[in-house]
Amino acid sequence: MEDFSFRRLGYALAALVVVLIGGMVGFHQLLGEGWIESMYRAVVTISLTGIDTKPKGTNAQLFTILILLAGVAIFTYIAGAIVEVIARGVLTGAWAERRRRRTIDRMRDHYIICGYGRVGRRVADEFREAGVPYVVLDFSEDAIEAAQEHGDHFIEGNGTEDEDLQAAGLDRARGLVASSDSDSDNLYISLSARTARPDLLIVARASDEDAAKKLQLAGADRVVQPYSAAGRVMAHLVLKPQVAAFLDSVTGASAPDLRFEEIEVTPTCGAAGKTIRDLNVRKETGALIVALRKRDGTFDTTPTPDVSLDAGDVMIAAGTPDELRALEDLFAPREALAR
Repeated sequence: MEDFSFRRLGYALAALVVVLIGGMVGFHQLLGEGWIESMYRAVVTISLTGIDTKPKGTNAQLFTILILLAGVAIFTYIAGAIVEVIARGVLTGAWAERRRRRTIDRMRDHYIICGYGRVGRRVADEFREAGVPYVVLDFSEDAIEAAQEHGDHFIEGNGTEDEDLQAAGLDRARGLVASSDSDSDNLYISLSARTARPDLLIVARASDEDAAKKLQLAGADRVVQPYSAAGRVMAHLVLKPQVAAFLDSVTGASAPDLRFEEIEVTPTCGAAGKTIRDLNVRKETGALIVALRKRDGTFDTTPTPDVSLDAGDVMIAAGTPDELRALEDLFAPREALAR
């Protein structure tokens, strides 16, 4: 539609040139004036600025009327095309903004990515591949353009501002990633988010160990140092290449077969307090519970069939997507099953 408006404008300008040339030739033939005088008469006639002399002869007067009407029609057409182009740009942008805001307002259990640089974009790639809903929060023009190109939901703002965090749905979010290039910004983001949402999962980026400690004090649940993490991965690739390859294959969002998932045992699920053997997890779901994080924070890396799955425990399970869904259903809260 926008191309159509510009095409209309082009047609109108072409018509204006044709009428101008036709008027110049017509006045030259009918009035016997020179080319410059004829062009001048054509311009003042078409532009509606007025004619300083009355054309002599009926034919010249009729031709002048025709040129005047053509000028009125063309300029009306041009004005309409220009107004349409401007209005469409303004209204389309406003409507798109309102539609995007309404979509974000309806989101629940999503993640907020504060900072859409190299790290933030990689986080978004993983979320996108996993089908996880998320909102990008950044103020730089480059970041907004990148978010638009990927079709991401975004808020143009700063994660250090409480209003912008709320606009991104902080009160309904499942987690937040503070991935700004600035440690101080990530510190403010973590502190603001933790103050507003004590129960929110917050993962923050830090440039060094000192910044990581401060971020943890500010409320970040987990802190990642990109350079340290990259060095650790590179070392694993050299020292334990097959282990690293296996972990990459099962932890990536696009892993085709085997996946890992964490499932919390809630107080309202019917399986709480029972053992793995009682539930016959492997046979009923096909998934394998490979580790168990107890509610006191300790890990059981080799859970036996007789271990009790208590409320607040988090299971680390492996299996296909269907097997993991079956395991989630087994531990779903009673009210969820009722619905």
